[in-house]
Amino acid sequence: MTSNHRRRLQQGPDVLFCYGTLQFDAVLEALLGRIPERTSAKAPGWRAAALEGRVYPGLVQAVGGSAASVLMTDLSYEEWEILDAFEDLRYELREVTLSTGERGWAYVWPGGDVRPDDWDAEEFQIRHLEEYAARCARLAPGLAAGLPKGE
Repeated sequence: MTSNHRRRLQQGPDVLFCYGTLQFDAVLEALLGRIPERTSAKAPGWRAAALEGRVYPGLVQAVGGSAASVLMTDLSYEEWEILDAFEDLRYELREVTLSTGERGWAYVWPGGDVRPDDWDAEEFQIRHLEEYAARCARLAPGLAAGLPKGE
């Protein structure tokens, strides 16, 4: 059991706030082989920031900001493990408070390479989604292969 999963089990809700590439069906299908259940969600005090030299965003604190996206509510243990392995080592798994007052987990960008502009999901979809999803599909078998057997 990874430390990220252990923290989730011990500390709070087992839902994931997805503000970037994980909100796209093609990326989820490539990584998980299905589209998890989702609901709309907002995280006040945060924004999905564009990152220098990257096509994906980072969730950073922003006074007066509010990141809007989706909350995945039915991830299995194996899916959490795949997403933990997929996310860049620089991301930190943290709890964020949502506009409803509920809490959810999010992969938060700890700093560095943050641009002043917000990430543009529509531009990503038009310019990068197809190639990004194909890359995810190539990575997925290796991510799943790293799972401990029987968990």
